[in-house]
Amino acid sequence: MIATLNRVVELVEQTLDGPMELAALARQLGTTEYHLRRMFSSLAGMPLSEYVRRRRMTLAAADVLGDGELLGIAVRYGYGSTEAFGRAFRAVHGASPAEVRRDGGPLRTQSQLRFRLTVEGSARMDTRITDRPAFTLAGHAARVPLIHEGVNPHIQAHIAAIEPSEHARLKQLGDTEPRGLLQVSADVDPDAREGTPLTYLHGVALADAAAAPDGLDTIEVPAGEWAVFRVAGEYPAALQTAWAATATDWFPSNPWRLRPGPSIVAVLDRSDDFATATCELWLPVERA
Repeated sequence: MIATLNRVVELVEQTLDGPMELAALARQLGTTEYHLRRMFSSLAGMPLSEYVRRRRMTLAAADVLGDGELLGIAVRYGYGSTEAFGRAFRAVHGASPAEVRRDGGPLRTQSQLRFRLTVEGSARMDTRITDRPAFTLAGHAARVPLIHEGVNPHIQAHIAAIEPSEHARLKQLGDTEPRGLLQVSADVDPDAREGTPLTYLHGVALADAAAAPDGLDTIEVPAGEWAVFRVAGEYPAALQTAWAATATDWFPSNPWRLRPGPSIVAVLDRSDDFATATCELWLPVERA
């Protein structure tokens, strides 16, 4: 994975003034664009798209400080107008191209990334691989923004709006793994950018789609393999830490990669105030 991500960084440098064929590189390296984007975002701390934009604007700043026409510079870095280029430039540097040309700054440089191996992973991850037939997720769904750390208030409000009797009804409906009331994140941006919308579903898993009563939102999940991580501790901090560790420790050390599909959290046990919990994190995977 370290070598693969460094190849991605090399590709970015080769295509800063043109389109980046990430899907072709992924095929050449025997992986998928989806997995590369998810791993890059988790390990670099920023989406690949954001890194590309920062690197382009770093190089563009040197051109802006010259005497070339701004439209020509914009086109060189893949923008169709000076307005679009100016918005991207300001988002990175905090000033417009004209202001930087006049004042010489401010400039915020994005250095070229280098992924290196560090010796970690001394903590054991309690994991199992399970091959599941197709199943249906049924419950109450909402579109919410992605938040990486802490409690997501939008999800919290969505769950609070569900009547207690409905929680009980949902628990009785669930008849297959993952068991219990589930927290489902679907349609997540491959770059996992903070604030991007996703579909959150609070519900259960059904073996038969026909068993879902009218009025419930459903997500059809195809057959496939899943990596299941058991997590216990402070909620949601322990769960979010484990989620990050799947990228930094588990995937680089195991012959599996993420495949498109929902991620699922099954809450197996919890304290009365939900300050602590025992959960299972289900991630859809395939052999690398």
